[in-house]
Formats: sequence, structure tokens, C-alpha cells
Amino acid sequence: MICFVAVAALSAIAHASSELKFLFSPPFFFSKKKGGPLTREKNNSEDLMEILSPAGSPEALRAAVCAGADAVYLGFGQFNARRGAKNFTRDEFASAVSYCHLRGVKVYLTLNTLCSDREMAQAADCAVQASRLGADAVLVQDMGLVRVLRQAAPDLPLHASTQMTLHSLDGVKQAADLGITRAVLARELSRRDIAYICQRSPIEIEVFVHGALCMCYSGQCFMSSVIGGRSGNRGMCAQPCRLPYGWGDELVSGHPLSLKDMSLAGHLQELRDMGVASAKIEGRMKRPEYVYIVTKVYADALREGREPTAEELSRLEQAFSRQGFTDGYFMEKKGPDMFGVREEAKNPRELFAQAKAAYDKGEGPGVPVKFYALIRPGEPVQVGVEDRDGHVVTAAGRVPEAARRRVTTQAEVEEQLSKTGGTPYRVTEVRSLVQDGLAVPLSALNGLRRQVLDGLSAQRAALPQRRHSEYKVGARYENYRGEPDIYLSLRRAGQLTFELIRAKPDLITLPAEEIAAHPEDVNGAVSRGVPVAAVLPRICFDRELDGLRRELEACREAGVTNAYVGNLGLIPLCRELGFTLRGDFGLQVFNSQGVKEYKRLGFQSLTASFELKLAQIRDLSKAVDLEIIAYGRLPLMITENCAVKNQSGKCVCSNVNLLTDRKGVRFPVERAYGCRNEILNANKVFLADKAQDWKKAGLRAVRLLFTTENGVECVQVLEAYRGKGNYVPNNYTRGLYYRDVE
Repeated sequence: MICFVAVAALSAIAHASSELKFLFSPPFFFSKKKGGPLTREKNNSEDLMEILSPAGSPEALRAAVCAGADAVYLGFGQFNARRGAKNFTRDEFASAVSYCHLRGVKVYLTLNTLCSDREMAQAADCAVQASRLGADAVLVQDMGLVRVLRQAAPDLPLHASTQMTLHSLDGVKQAADLGITRAVLARELSRRDIAYICQRSPIEIEVFVHGALCMCYSGQCFMSSVIGGRSGNRGMCAQPCRLPYGWGDELVSGHPLSLKDMSLAGHLQELRDMGVASAKIEGRMKRPEYVYIVTKVYADALREGREPTAEELSRLEQAFSRQGFTDGYFMEKKGPDMFGVREEAKNPRELFAQAKAAYDKGEGPGVPVKFYALIRPGEPVQVGVEDRDGHVVTAAGRVPEAARRRVTTQAEVEEQLSKTGGTPYRVTEVRSLVQDGLAVPLSALNGLRRQVLDGLSAQRAALPQRRHSEYKVGARYENYRGEPDIYLSLRRAGQLTFELIRAKPDLITLPAEEIAAHPEDVNGAVSRGVPVAAVLPRICFDRELDGLRRELEACREAGVTNAYVGNLGLIPLCRELGFTLRGDFGLQVFNSQGVKEYKRLGFQSLTASFELKLAQIRDLSKAVDLEIIAYGRLPLMITENCAVKNQSGKCVCSNVNLLTDRKGVRFPVERAYGCRNEILNANKVFLADKAQDWKKAGLRAVRLLFTTENGVECVQVLEAYRGKGNYVPNNYTRGLYYRDVE
């Protein structure tokens, strides 16, 4: 087959008239190296920010593609954060990838939930299957799964889900060191936070631009699981934040945990200029019409270099909203205006009907292609097509005849090659060299057009060549056989009484800011032989890092050398300052592979997820010392919005603040680092009378978590876990240690 872009053709074009030279002056062209394939030369151009849309069903996927999405994310199997969506079967997933790739749309698989040891092989197999079927990347939360996929599918790109709670530059860099190629940032970040990270990130950054906002940082919410046994970290969140609550004795006064949906529709150009790689739309539980409407508004605005119009914004609100939208986090305008609920509104039937009609019959914006044709006497007719991704297909037809009646013109050739109706392609340009006096049947041109487009489709849908291997469990580490130590986790220095120090617990932990503020109390404990560890905040923005550094330096001066870390972003700081790394519950240690991965990162001990049963914790391969939270009010949420200030109009975190549900259950709300909120469980986990169970779990220690307790109670609880005294809390729970979590 003779290439239509042979050197002779280019030479002929170059010697044409000045008008032809202008028309054929290409922004890019093909050349053929001797003995090599066709190569593509292209001028550099600024890439648009990707529009990433949800696909909770095959119909929603088609809606997203037809609306102009650049990529879609979807679930395949049970390991994703929207298990309630209509997730794809294997055959549906294969069809989805083929459909999308043909149309220039990427497909990202969501495997962004925590996996138990028994589930890990199945999760790995799911990812390997998706990789073989052509998935472009997989979103992950679980550190153990990250480790497994590096081994089982090393060529499959990994994206850090927002469930990883990445919210700082060091967190993003840590993800990059794990082999992750894209980080989805926490939704609570402001424009300056996002810009700071984008300017310095070694990997791509993805940002949510539209859809539901959780009150709690993603990946750190335990409210649904602890209260109702349905874990948001396992894709089964029951959304208790959307329910009504009151304060104190008032049962119901509003919806203080129900945020409006986010919309950054007026900030698209700013996000693109920051260097955000992907703009993500939330909504895998939403109907396909919603997906089409929202995707089209964002895709049209971005491609046209503008922000959505008033009419488009109205369509967004009609499709779904909770009393409007908010950009409060992005604009650093937190407060009551960010909150809202879904009201009974008129069903936008006409709008949804128009959307459905559009994606039922449409092909979307179409893949831009360029055609080339070369028709000269004595040579076969040559036709070629090229897409923007560098795929090139050529075909040769029969030799044209000398025209007897009707001459084939350049205009006719270009018109025939431009007819791509019924295909996913959109012709942006046709370049042809047609010499006079020749005749070519239009049917022959049509046949060549179909032939090269079929070849192009085959190239675009071709499966990637990747390495894959079977999941390997690896070395098994034995359980610790000694008596577990008892650690005390205090919230305030005021709980560190002389009586508590005299009781000689094996370790005491305090927040780093408390140690820095009360070094004399810590010195008193350390000097009496009671080691103290610093607890770092789960959330610490880049702009807060210098303050935390100073606090940790003060901790070192007070004799503290161990640090409990609950977020990937604070690992580098602790390493730099020489602290021994201990993993806090925020790291979500859920399986043996996760334990091994954190050991590789340098952790000396870890806290097992309190969403695991004791039997599961017992069976974990303990590559490092493991501990559990065996007592206390479990943290249900950590929030960027201060619910207390929103309710009272002022900062009263030092007071007792109780959030009350519709059944009269009261949840303490306490201050967290950076004037955030931490919502605690109403009942305390109590396992002092279950020592025979947790002592069989192979634990190095159990940690007693003190939040609202005074110093006297702390001593009483410690004695109870030593098998002394008769302390039992008024209201207690066994947590999730004896019941399955969905």
C-alpha cells in the first residue's frame, strides 16, 4: 500500500500555487521515516482541563459521553464507594470501555473502598480484569490495595480517591511516591490551597467541581458505620448527616450537617489556569438525565473558554440542588449559608425529557479527524485519516481513469470524505491534491472513507499491552503473644493529673498543640518514667504546617520522640524532625497488606480500624505492632465547617456542645485542630469486661481514648482495664468489634 502522505505528495503540494501553499500549510503533518512507521508532528497547544463525569449505569455513561465528557468513572463489582449504584457487570464494563475509547473518552474504575483480607484477592482480580479490558486508571483508597495493584497490575495507572483525604502538598507527594499518578483533593480546599498544590505537585490534580458535599472529610467519616453498621468507607453510607438535629435539650431545630451541593461553575477558567488536570462531577447515584445536563453545561463552557450562562446555571439548579449551590470552601466563606436541604420541587420533566432525547439519539461532540486524499494519474487513489491522538490509517483504491464526461473535482472529493454521519467522528479538515482530467466514482471514495474509519476505530478500541500477575499474599507475620500494654489517649493536658501519672500507664498521648502549650505537665510524666507521644491532627493544611512544625519542635524539647500520624501528608514532617512514626486510626488500617505497606513507609506501630471485628483484627498479619481503641467516644466526623459557630454565631468550643438527634441521643461536639469540629459518639466503647477477647487478638496494646472525661474518670477507666475496680460507663457500646459492617 502506498502512503498518501509520501514525500512526493508533499513535494507536489509545496510546488503548488501560493494559494494552495496557504491552504495546505499544516499545523501538523505526517512524515515517514525510512523503514519506520508513520509519525506525527504536532505544534504544542494548551490542553483543556478534563471534564470527568459519573456513570452509575450504562445509560448514565452514554449520557455523559454524549454531553461531552472527556472521561467517566464507574463501578465494576462491589469494591467502590457507591455500592448502591447500578454497577457494571464484566460484559457491560467491556462494552463501556470500547464505546468510550472509540469516542475519545477515558474510563476510570472506582475501587475506592476498604478491603478486608478475605476480599483482597477478589479486589485485585477485579482491577486486573478491568486493566485487561482497557480501563485507563483505577481510583483507590485502601493502602493495602495500592500495594497489591503495584504487584498485580504494575502498568495500570492509580488515582488517589478523595477517600484518601489528601489535602496538602506533602500528602500529594507521598501519594506520588506510592506510584500514584493523580490525586483527587479533599473538597474542603480553597482556591489558594488548590493553586499552591497544583503549582508544585509532581502528579496530576483532580478537583470536584459539582455535586454533593459531605459534612465530614471524605475517608474520615464513621457516623454511618458506628451508628447504623453501614460504612461510608465500604460504599454503604446511610447519610445520617442529611437528617434533622437539634442542640442540647432541643430535639430538632434544623439540618446543621446537611451542606448544599457544591458548584464551581463560575470558576472553570480559574481552575484551568491553576493547572487542575480534571474537573470532577459527583453523582453516580443520580439519574442519567442529571448526568447529561450537568456534564453538558460544564463541557460546553470549558470548551468555549467561558463560564456558564444564567440559563445554564438555571438548568443545573433544576436538575438537582439543595436550596441552591455553594462555593463556600473554594471562596473561604464558610458558615450557615453553605447549608441546605433537598426540597420538594416541581419535577423538571421537560428538561429531563430533552436531555434523554439528546443522549438517546446523539453521538456527542464527535472525535475530530482530518482526511487526506491524493488523486494523480497512473497511481492508485490514496485516502488517509488522522485523529488527534496520533492514530493514522491509510488505504489505496484503484487507479483513476481519464475523464470522458464528468471530471472529479477537489470539491467533490472533500465533500465525500466529510460525510461521517452515523459515526463517532467529526471532520475538521480535508486536504486533497486532485489533478485535473481524472474521474473517480463517488462510491469508490465512500468505500475508502469507510475503510479508513473502520481501521481508525480498530486502533482506537485496541486494548493496551500491560503486565499482569496473580495476587500473592506474601509473608505471614505472627501475633504478639505477650500481655497487651495499656495506652491512654488524652485530649487535654488537664486530664494529665498526678494520680494518672502515679498509676503508671504504659504510654500517654496528647495532641501536639497541647504538649507545646503545657510542656511542664509532659515533663512531669516523662521524668516519672511514663513515656508521652504526640498526636498529630488528621487535617492540617499547607498554610498551617509551619505552626505544627513549631509545636512538634516544642514536643521534642519536652522529651517526646513518638508521633501518632493519621494522614499521609504529615509523614515527611515527622521524618524530618526525627519522630518515631506510629499510625493513628485516620490511616484506615483494614488489612494485612496495608500493615505491610505502612511498615515499608517506616511505621513502628499502627492502630487497626475500629470498623473491623476483633476476629478480623486477630487474623491480621502483624508486620508491626498493632493496637486498637478499646475505650472511649469514637470520633464520628471531622468537619471543616464549625457546626457550633454556625448555630450560636460565635466560637464557644470551650463549652459543652451537644448535637441531639430526633431520638434524643446526644453527640458531643468538640474543637479539633485549626478550629475544626470533631463530632463524637454518644456512647463510649467499653471492653474492660471483654479482656479475654482482646487479649487473644495478638495486640501490642489497647488504647483508651479519653475525650469528655475528667482526670478522676481517666484513672477509674485505667483501673477497670487492669481488672480492678467496678467502673462501668452509664451508656456504652461494644462498637463494631462484634458485629459485621456493610
